[in-house]
Amino acid sequence: MPGEQRKSRWGWFLVLAAVVVIGWIARPGGHDSGTAAAAPSQSAPAGSASRSASEAPSGSASAPETGVVQPYDPAHYAADTVRYGRQAGIDPQLLMAILYNESYKPHDAASERAWQKLKPGASFGIANMHEAAFDETKQGRSFADRSWTELPDHPDLAIEAEAWFLHDLRTQLPAQHTGSLTQDELLALGYNTGASNMRAFARGVKLGSMAQSYLDTLRQNWDKAGRAVASATSG
Repeated sequence: MPGEQRKSRWGWFLVLAAVVVIGWIARPGGHDSGTAAAAPSQSAPAGSASRSASEAPSGSASAPETGVVQPYDPAHYAADTVRYGRQAGIDPQLLMAILYNESYKPHDAASERAWQKLKPGASFGIANMHEAAFDETKQGRSFADRSWTELPDHPDLAIEAEAWFLHDLRTQLPAQHTGSLTQDELLALGYNTGASNMRAFARGVKLGSMAQSYLDTLRQNWDKAGRAVASATSG
C-alpha cells in the first residue's frame, strides 16, 4: 500500500481487539467504521477503494453498492478489476494481485474507521490508499468529485483509484530498465514503496527486505489473481 511503511500483519492483529473495543464504545448506538495503515512512498502512492455484504457479487458480477463482502475475498471484486483495468490500460491481474497483497487486514468499513480513530492518516479502502494519493490521482478523472472518506464503503471506487494510480506510476518508469523485474512487478513495488523507489529498482537498485517481501507475496498471489480475473471474464 502506498503512502507509509506497511505494518506487519501480526502488529495489526495484536491491536485489532483494542480497535474493535474502542470502535464499539465510540459508536453512537449503531455501526462504526474505519481504516488501517498502508505502505510507504515519497509521493503518497495511491495504490498502496466499497459495497454491501448483503449484496455479495459473483465472480463475474459487479461488486455490491456499499460495504465490503465479508469474509473478505478480493475475488469478489474481479469484475471491477477488469472494468477499471481496461479503462486505465492496466492489467486486471495486476490490480487483483495487489488487492490480495493488501488484504492482510480486515477491510470492513467499521474496522477501518475504528482504526482511523487510533491512527489518523492511515489508509482507507480495500486497496489501502492514503488521502493525498487519492486526491492527486482523481484530478481530471471521472471520480474527481468523490471523497477519500468514501473508500471504506465503495470498493469499486477504491479499485478505480488503484487502476489510475498505477496508470500514472507507469508514466514515471524509465523507458529502459535493468534487472529481472517485470513492468508489472515494478508498478506493484511503486504502489507499495513510492515512485522514487520504483525508479531506483528499475535502475537495478537492490530491494530492501520490506519491498522484497511485498514482491514475494505478489508473486505468490499472481496465479490466484489470474484465476479470479479469468472467472470474471468467462461469464
